Amino acid sequence: MEVSEFVDGWTIAQTLGEGAYGEVKLLLNNATGEAVAMKIIDLEKHPDARSNVKKEVAIHRLLSSQYVVQFFGQRREGSIEYLFLEYAAGGELFDRIEPDVGMAQWEAQKYFKELISGVEYLHGHGIAHRDLKPENLLLDEHLNLKISDFGMATVFRMHGKERCLEKRCGTLPYVAPEVLMRAYHAEPADIWSCGVILVAMLAGELPWDQPTVDCQEYLAWKDGKSMGVTPWSKLENMVLSLVRKILVPLPSGRFNMEKIKNHRWFQKQLQKSLVSSADCARNGAPKRLCSGSDLSPPFGMDDTRLCQSQPDPHFGNGHVLPSQRPVTDLDMEKPGFSFSQPVQIEDLLLSSQLNPTQHTQSSTGSQNVFQRLVRRMTRFFVRTSVDESQTLLCSVLEKLGSSCKVHTPGILTITTVDRRKMQLIFKSSIIDMDGKTLLDFRLSKGCGLEFKRLFLKIKSALGDSVLKGPISWPIAIATNSVP
Repeated sequence: MEVSEFVDGWTIAQTLGEGAYGEVKLLLNNATGEAVAMKIIDLEKHPDARSNVKKEVAIHRLLSSQYVVQFFGQRREGSIEYLFLEYAAGGELFDRIEPDVGMAQWEAQKYFKELISGVEYLHGHGIAHRDLKPENLLLDEHLNLKISDFGMATVFRMHGKERCLEKRCGTLPYVAPEVLMRAYHAEPADIWSCGVILVAMLAGELPWDQPTVDCQEYLAWKDGKSMGVTPWSKLENMVLSLVRKILVPLPSGRFNMEKIKNHRWFQKQLQKSLVSSADCARNGAPKRLCSGSDLSPPFGMDDTRLCQSQPDPHFGNGHVLPSQRPVTDLDMEKPGFSFSQPVQIEDLLLSSQLNPTQHTQSSTGSQNVFQRLVRRMTRFFVRTSVDESQTLLCSVLEKLGSSCKVHTPGILTITTVDRRKMQLIFKSSIIDMDGKTLLDFRLSKGCGLEFKRLFLKIKSALGDSVLKGPISWPIAIATNSVP
C-alpha cells in the first residue's frame, strides 16, 4: 500500500501492525520525537470497511472525555482512509493483571472507578460500547484508564428517545446473558461487562466461558451454588457483595450506575499497598486455575479484523491534521470494525535496534518521550546471544505445543490455541542491546490473560538462561533507541 507524503516535519517510520482491513504506520515528529500512529484502510480493497469506519468516526466525534481515547482526525486520499487516535502510552489493562492472581484491590478499585466514570459518560451521550473487556481498556502515561475500540458501539438514545438493541455482539465471557437471547437494553448490558472486568482484575481469571445454561460455572453462579470456589473465593466479602449486585442475570434487577457508585466498597478509601498481588502469590498465596480463561472472538465478526488504536500527541510546530470531511449516511448497526487496540511504541524502539537510522532526525530531548512510552511488562533479558536465543525459544515453543514462524532473523510469530481451543497469536522480538539479549513479547490476537499465562510458561521453561533481578526498562530501551 503506497503512502503519500504527509505533514511536513513528520516521518513515516515503519509499520506497527497489520490486519484484515489495513495497517498501522508510525509517524515521528523529526524535531520533537513525538509519536503518532496512523491507521490506513484501503476502502476499495475492503468494501465493508467503509460503513464501519464511518460509524466509528461518527461516534468518536461525539465524545470528549478523559476516560475515552481521543480522536484527532481523519483524512482520505482517493480510496485510502487515514485515522488518527490518541496513543495510550501505558498499554492495555490486561497487562496489569497477573494470571490467576489479579492485582492489588486498591488498584482494581482505581481502574473500576475510572471504568464506571467512562461508561457513565458514554451512556450519558446515548452510546453503548458493547465490547468492554481489559483488552479494550488502555492506560495513558500516568496509568489512567481510557476506553477504546468503538467498532461495536452504537447510539441507543437520541433526543431523549431510547431504543432496544438486537445485535448480538461482544466477547463471550464478558457479554451479558440477555444479549445472547433477545432484544436488550444497552446500559445494563455494558454494566454486566464492567462486573466481569472487576472479577478479572481481582482474581486474575474469568468466571465463565459464556453466560448460558450450557456453562456449568455460570449456571452455578445463577443458582447461588458457586460460593467457596474460584474465582469467588478470592474476593473479599465487601467487593463480592457488589459483584453479586452487578452480575444479576435479570437486567431489571441489576445495579445501575448510581447504585454502584453508592456501594460501600466503591466509596471505601482503600489503602495503597506496597506489596502487589503478584508478590503475594510468589510468597505463598494460593493460585487457582481459571474456570474459563479465554475471550472468544466477537461473534458475527471477522476474527482477523484490525483492532488497533495508537495515534498520539497533536501535530506540533503549528502543523495541523489535513481537513476532515464530515461523516454522512451513518449506519449504526453494520458489523463492527475498529482501530482501537494499542500498538506499543516499544515496537518501534525495539526494532530500531536493527535499523537505527530511523531516528537520526530526532532530538536528544525526545529520549524522555521514549522513556515515558516504554510500558510493557512481557519482556526479559537472557544470557544467550540473539541466534542462540532464537533457537532456544523455538525449541521451548515446540515443547509447549506452539508453532513459530521466523519472518526475519530475530522476529517470530507464534501461533497456538488456549485452553478453550481458541486461537492465540503473538510476536516475539529478539534484540541485542549492549551485549545483552532482550526477548520482547506482544499479543496480536486472543485472550490477554491466556497470553500472559503462556508468557510465564515460556519464561519458566527458559530456566537459567533468563537473567534475574529488576530491569530499568525505560533506561535500557531509551539509551539504545535514540542515537
